[in-house]
Amino acid sequence: MNLRVLAVGDVVGDAGLDFLCRHLPALRRLHGAHFTVVCGENAACDGLLPTQADAIFSAGADVITMGNHTWDKRQIVNYMDEHPYLLRPANYTNQVPGRGWGIFDGPRGLRIRVVDLIGRVEMNPNFDNPFTKMDELLKAGTADLTLVDFHAEATSEKGAMAWYLDGRVQALWGTHTHVPTADCQVLPQGLGFVTDLGLTGPSQSVIGVKPEQAINRFLGGLPQRFQPAPGPCRMGAVLFEIDADAKRCVEVRRVDVD
Repeated sequence: MNLRVLAVGDVVGDAGLDFLCRHLPALRRLHGAHFTVVCGENAACDGLLPTQADAIFSAGADVITMGNHTWDKRQIVNYMDEHPYLLRPANYTNQVPGRGWGIFDGPRGLRIRVVDLIGRVEMNPNFDNPFTKMDELLKAGTADLTLVDFHAEATSEKGAMAWYLDGRVQALWGTHTHVPTADCQVLPQGLGFVTDLGLTGPSQSVIGVKPEQAINRFLGGLPQRFQPAPGPCRMGAVLFEIDADAKRCVEVRRVDVD
């Protein structure tokens, strides 16, 4: 069978969460998605609250991934321990709570491994090496297919990871930069890849926040707590079609909602 995996980019603020809840169910139906992964780490602008996680799951997410803002809302700590479908980056140290990966039930008995990784370039260098961590995780458990959300700043780090995992993983997408990229592709050994999904949130913004706040920062003004921009929203989303028997991706395409 061909498994259709829907990956949805970083949900930003209340407006982004509302837009996701209103449009994700229809998007799943339209494309016949069998499995959906949503990056939820910015639903509270910086972090995720338990009620927001519940809303994302209710909208149709099978798994929620996080990133560098995982611990900005400490209310999520206990929730994360209790909900295996909410993942934080697997290459955090072993001192933090939660899980960085899991093997989940898909259609027709498929076992789907989902891994959440975080990059180190222009991020926190104290994270474990995501490349060697991925080697370790691919030996853990038994899964039919593997999907990776790579939450990273540098496009080069995301691309290098995709080529490193080609032939061992069926899909890898980037999150974190909030800007959708146009490089959907299938690598030679069958890994589906896109550098960044983009955001789910305010479209007339600077990566989701009020433009004047971003401008203030680059002009050297007083630091401000970022706030989501008002106005219309969009959903950054990519559909991966995976031949489950051949264990390779056959198509990757953007399915954004404006």
